[in-house]
Amino acid sequence: MLISFEGGEGAGKSTLIHKIHEEFLNRKKSVLLTRAPGGTMTGDLIRHLLLHHDEQDISSRCELFLFLADRAQHVEQVILPALKERKIVLCDRFNDSTVAYQGGARGFDPAWVRKLCLFATNNVEPDLTLYLDIDPHLALQRVQRSKDRIEKEDIAFHQKIRQAYLEIAKKEPQRFYVLDASRSPDEVYQQAHHVLDACWK
Repeated sequence: MLISFEGGEGAGKSTLIHKIHEEFLNRKKSVLLTRAPGGTMTGDLIRHLLLHHDEQDISSRCELFLFLADRAQHVEQVILPALKERKIVLCDRFNDSTVAYQGGARGFDPAWVRKLCLFATNNVEPDLTLYLDIDPHLALQRVQRSKDRIEKEDIAFHQKIRQAYLEIAKKEPQRFYVLDASRSPDEVYQQAHHVLDACWK
C-alpha cells in the first residue's frame, strides 16, 4: 500500500508522518518512509535545486519538469521495489502536490499536470492520501527556520494551493481524506489514526 501525506507549507506533515511511521514499526509492520522531492541521490540533488536555489531564475515550466523527474526516479528506484516487497510505503508528498502547486498555484491546467504525473510514475498512484488542511496564514507562522524558495511565495500563492487540494478532495473522496491541521499534533494524529483504522476494517 502506498499512503501519501499532503499539505501546504507548515501544515505539519513531517510530524504526522513520523508518528504514523513509528506506530507501524511498533506494530511490526514492514514499512518504508520516504519523501518527495528526494528519496534518491538524484532526487536529493533536485530537491536542493528546487527549494534552496539562491536565485529566482527557475521558470514555472522548468520547476514542473524537475518535480516530474524526481517523481520518475523515486518511483522506479524506491517506491515500486518496496511495493513489490509488500511494504507499506509512507510518502511525504506525491502527485497531488504537483497538481496543487504547479497546477493550482502556477497556473498550469491541473488535468494536464495529472497526466504528466501519471506518465512520470508509470501510473502508480497512492491507495490513500491524508491531506492536512490549514489556513496558510496560520501555517506559515509555524515555519521557524529560514523559509525555502517556495515558502517565500506570497500568501495568494499558498491560498491557491489550499484551494487546489480541496478541489481534489471533492473529486476523490474515496482516496483523499481531509484532516484539520489547525488542531494540536496529537489531535491531528488521532484524526489520521481514525482514518487508517476505518480503511483497514
